[in-house]
Amino acid sequence: MLIDTHCHLDFPPFEPDRDEVIQRAIQAGVTNFINIGSTLESSSNSCSLAQKYSQVYATVGVHPHDADSFDIQAENQLKILAQKNKVVAIGETGLDYYRNLSSQQNQKQAFIKQIELAKELKLPLVIHSRQAEAQVMQILKAALPLPAVVHCFSGDADFLQDCLECGFFISFTCNITYKKAQGLRDMVALTPLNRLMLETDAPYLSPEGFRGKRNEPLQIKLLAEEVSRIKGVSFSQIADRTTQNAKEFFNLE
Repeated sequence: MLIDTHCHLDFPPFEPDRDEVIQRAIQAGVTNFINIGSTLESSSNSCSLAQKYSQVYATVGVHPHDADSFDIQAENQLKILAQKNKVVAIGETGLDYYRNLSSQQNQKQAFIKQIELAKELKLPLVIHSRQAEAQVMQILKAALPLPAVVHCFSGDADFLQDCLECGFFISFTCNITYKKAQGLRDMVALTPLNRLMLETDAPYLSPEGFRGKRNEPLQIKLLAEEVSRIKGVSFSQIADRTTQNAKEFFNLE
């Protein structure tokens, strides 16, 4: 049993064969998919997928790339979506100072508003952080206590320790399989199993050997195998523990 805790099955690359993608993953041992909202449109689509597929759950959120469009109307729409059936978290939200597709000020404001919404609705938070670790941590610490997962972890050991001390979960993607990703593998080694979750971020970040191709949730199995190797424990231990973590964090049935 494995759970893909962060994928984007509503995105256009999956339009031609979404049913087949989901079935391939199920046959590979994936029991559930957390489909992540990144805009109001994708959040709505994520909710629709959760209604169509029993194995899919939804999150709703506005990615920092789209923070410039996050106004009071968007905030109200997000709140409505967040109360739909099978919505299990707010996000992804956070800060991305690598691409800066929205202003840093607007990113911060959208992040804080979504944290407030998560706390109001008693939902966990899915965090995107890229080259903005100090600012992300400052904002999150001001909002504690707060259940959160840092998705596609890319920070250093200091940021990892800060996250763990706050009680956050850490989620790794298939990029830990890349030949030049030893730094990420070191972070996997430092992350306790009871704080670790697995994700594909599909259609992005296909594992080594599949780079340049669309990623799919079935590749979570390759990711679990790599984590098993890094941790020096059995595949079944990784699968069982990360599945339990995901069920508890997202309050899955």
